[in-house]
Amino acid sequence: MESASSVLLGELFARSPDLLFIASADGALLHGSGGLREALGPGVEGGARLADLAHPDDRAALSAAWSSLLQRDEPVSFSVRLRDGGGAYRPLSCSASRSSDRSAVLGSLRPAPAAAAATPMTEDELSTLRLKARILDGLAEHVDPLTIWALDGDGIYLYHDGKAVAKAGFTRGQHVGRSVYDLYAASPEAAAEMRKWYDGQVRRGRGEAHGADWDTWLIPLRSEPGGRVDGVLGVSLDVSDSRLVEKELRIQLDQIAAQQKVIRDLSTPIIEVWDGVLTLPMVGTVDSVRTAEVMDSLLAQIVEKRARFAILDLTGVEVVDTRVASHLIQLITAIRLLGADGIVAGIKPTVAQTMVALGLDLTQLNTQRNLRAALNYAIRAMTGAQGASPAAGPAPGKKPAP
Repeated sequence: MESASSVLLGELFARSPDLLFIASADGALLHGSGGLREALGPGVEGGARLADLAHPDDRAALSAAWSSLLQRDEPVSFSVRLRDGGGAYRPLSCSASRSSDRSAVLGSLRPAPAAAAATPMTEDELSTLRLKARILDGLAEHVDPLTIWALDGDGIYLYHDGKAVAKAGFTRGQHVGRSVYDLYAASPEAAAEMRKWYDGQVRRGRGEAHGADWDTWLIPLRSEPGGRVDGVLGVSLDVSDSRLVEKELRIQLDQIAAQQKVIRDLSTPIIEVWDGVLTLPMVGTVDSVRTAEVMDSLLAQIVEKRARFAILDLTGVEVVDTRVASHLIQLITAIRLLGADGIVAGIKPTVAQTMVALGLDLTQLNTQRNLRAALNYAIRAMTGAQGASPAAGPAPGKKPAP
């Protein structure tokens, strides 16, 4: 009966799809299940040693785990890559323990959870990886205003290089192995902001640090597409020189804008030619911007001087567009609302045609042939020579009674 049970147990072990093994204390495989032979090939038979099947980089860790196993009674788990029949290394997780008589080791293997990520790279993948490394090193070595750095999930510097590192007062690679939180421990606000870098958002910001102006990109890093963020890539450009040029250009533009304002003010001077009479001689091209500025300045002067008449002298204006003509009509209306009388003098034929083409109501527009006629009208009205109210004014083109 005992012999039959042994045969059945041997048959069960041989047919088991699980990766099971029995090994000696020195790591030689004594028995392997059918699943193990199918997964790793015939190399598991004939007293093969686990250490000989292990990847060269894993043999030291396997030896340490095996030594720990021999000194303990409870199971020990470890990861190892074992060579299969095709010569490829398969990442496996192993759970093993000593037999009850301590003469052997009983173990089971299963694919490691990160088997896909740990699969050895092909030669093309290795070439691509080497190319990326050369590109990164080339950027760090030759792009003068550049600093490149990378953090792991705990904020530890994995990479810190670039020609601009020296401009910040550091040596290249100085921060590798250090915590970014420790470096900025004196600024809790900065540390709190750094923890937001791991939220998966790409960030770009500009700021001053270490005596320079920086334009920085913060890029989340993931071990696999769609996975959790386990690192941050930082690319910082020293833009101090361009900021200085930008500042100088801004100063020059402000100076040009101020000069243009002076020129506009000189080209449209508001003159008080008589007590209560303002004139505004306009010369050259009259555009919408200039008309709007004239309206603001003239209305302010009417209130300040308590003027009763404001004369717009268009003698020096050859052409206006329809929009400007509309602004002039609005200006006359605004003058009347302030209790003064607006007079338009010296309208050229082309300007008159444009204003008529607008189809605006010109019945209330007080016009005079030239500046002399407009001044004569205003002075006569103010000295009481005209019986009509100065604010109402005569009909267009009508001269006051002598």
